[in-house]
Amino acid sequence: MPITVRVRDIMEKEVPTIDAKATVMEAVQRMVRENVWSFLVTRDGLPVGVVTERDILRRCISKGYSLNMKVEEIMSSPIITIGPDEPIGKALQLMAEKNIRRLYVVEGGKVIGRITQTKSMESLLDILMTLQSLPYQL
Repeated sequence: MPITVRVRDIMEKEVPTIDAKATVMEAVQRMVRENVWSFLVTRDGLPVGVVTERDILRRCISKGYSLNMKVEEIMSSPIITIGPDEPIGKALQLMAEKNIRRLYVVEGGKVIGRITQTKSMESLLDILMTLQSLPYQL
């Protein structure tokens, strides 16, 4: 019997957001305070991009730009998404192809969660460890 792990089985339902007009400094302070390393960037409540710690390092700090610039100036866009019922293997393949670390899960036109490389690998390891502990029968 095949086991299929779907995106919805391991997605994080809480998606941290930040307004597009927030400054990079505000984003950094919130990242540290909330222990998150990316935000879904919103404008008028709608998702328009993603800003990550890598974006801040590569597109702002490394270029000597001010931390007072807006996150919308350094965010990645468009948002790369996946459906909740897709197999986890497809999510991992998409992240590898796009060279990204997170996907946003969309259902009915709304973001309902996110999936990260780290969480995906932790979940797959948990599944493998569980399977290993099951008795083997021919």
